[in-house]
Amino acid sequence: MSIKVKRFRAQPVTSLLGGRGELGGLMRMAGLIDRAQQELREHLPEEVREHVFVGGYRDGKLTLITDRAVWLTWLRYEQPRLLDLLRRRPEFEAVLGFTLKVRPVRPPKAPPRHSRRLSTSAAGEIASCAEDTEDPRLKRALERLASHADDQDTDKD
Repeated sequence: MSIKVKRFRAQPVTSLLGGRGELGGLMRMAGLIDRAQQELREHLPEEVREHVFVGGYRDGKLTLITDRAVWLTWLRYEQPRLLDLLRRRPEFEAVLGFTLKVRPVRPPKAPPRHSRRLSTSAAGEIASCAEDTEDPRLKRALERLASHADDQDTDKD
């Protein structure tokens, strides 16, 4: 059994991104969503601009995503006005309405940093082990470890 290799000729990126294929359609949709985002941002009050995002377009409805329920309520009341603003532009004539969603945006939390403390007496013991060690790599590692001792630590015996 043999496998036949079908050879494709290289195509310019512009024809791939702007063509009739799936990628071209995806790029056109992304551009449309970006233009809708810009158009809405121009007409939203300043306190609302950073809280409303265009999430997609499906079945004639533009999805608007906000990070709080208060802005969602505001958007519900403003739907007719925003829809009229968008439909003035020819590329948004097909928009029939909005789908509104709340998706809280939470910044990723950095894991809590657990710093362990090394007492000066423990550091002294490690440093003494480092002095007695012949292996240079182990010696450097022990010296590095001993250098992490608390300077303010006072040993209580």
